[in-house]
Amino acid sequence: MEKDNYPRHIEHVFNFTIPPGQGIERIDVYLTRVIPHATRNKVQEAIDAGVVLVNGKSVKNSRKILPGDCIECTILKPPPIVLVPEEIPLNIAHEDERVIVINKPAGMVVHPGFGNRYGTLVNALLYHLGIRENIPLELDEHQDENNEDEDLSIGFQTDSIRPGIVHRIDKDTSGLLVVAKDVAALSYLAKQFRDRTAEREYYALVWGIVKEDKGEVKTNIIRSHRDRKVFIATEKDIGKSAHTTYTVLERFDFATLLRLKLWTGRTHQIRVHCSSIGHPLISDAAYGGGVIAYSGIKTNALKSKAEKLLQIITRQALHAKTLGFSHPDNESKMTFDSVLPDDFLSAMEFCRK
Repeated sequence: MEKDNYPRHIEHVFNFTIPPGQGIERIDVYLTRVIPHATRNKVQEAIDAGVVLVNGKSVKNSRKILPGDCIECTILKPPPIVLVPEEIPLNIAHEDERVIVINKPAGMVVHPGFGNRYGTLVNALLYHLGIRENIPLELDEHQDENNEDEDLSIGFQTDSIRPGIVHRIDKDTSGLLVVAKDVAALSYLAKQFRDRTAEREYYALVWGIVKEDKGEVKTNIIRSHRDRKVFIATEKDIGKSAHTTYTVLERFDFATLLRLKLWTGRTHQIRVHCSSIGHPLISDAAYGGGVIAYSGIKTNALKSKAEKLLQIITRQALHAKTLGFSHPDNESKMTFDSVLPDDFLSAMEFCRK
């Protein structure tokens, strides 16, 4: 039986008594503030459903709380996550007693979340490392949303082994990442990513003809107010700084192959930066590349070819090709290079025809 990545939500009931001296505040604002990890939308949904009671009676969003009010609020939340070791094949580029370097396929999520409980890289790693018991995971349902850095060191442990994810790459991005096998290695590697001494180079196939042979993009990156799942580049002094450099490797009729180097590790950084300069990744629907995003196509034949390209590679055309770091045992420099996956190679060959 297939495991359920989206299990039924369970009820959580919260009770509050408003103390003397509490200032005037709307009930929805108050509950959003005092319930851990609650969102305004979830609180409003609960109020609209009549499951927020003040002194035993349902209320409206605009109801002001008063000292002595007894509030009962019922909110639906997903059940806790349990890490389940799963026998999933891994493409291991290197493994020793301290670290593992994985060549992750496109379509695999790195770390379990409330919508991806099974089939992740972590599930596969647990099984590979000999762990067979399920492990409860301390994770709130907004942890992923609140994390704006790709370089988030995530540990998961048992009594016998303590592996940790040093950095992440997107579900539909393929390529190399390193996993630490113990806490000391995790800390040592994570510092290299924070200090920007780790080496990371990506290959990307983008829409349009990039004119400059080399270039860089320096912006701040913030979460979009319109869609919390995506990010935008901004010149304003808000968000987090992001720095990417690129080199043109090959130009095609309506696309360009880039080699990009990350100097910072923000969520979706390359995808955001390529989109911000008018060259979104091929098939990256979230950032404008899910359709033909090049106005220079003048003939029906080229338009047909561009549409065909979207069918050849159906995920964002991005691959983490090169990874370099110092080993936690002896500080020796280790560099790994990976071959491009079949869908990426097919897309390139198609562009060359």
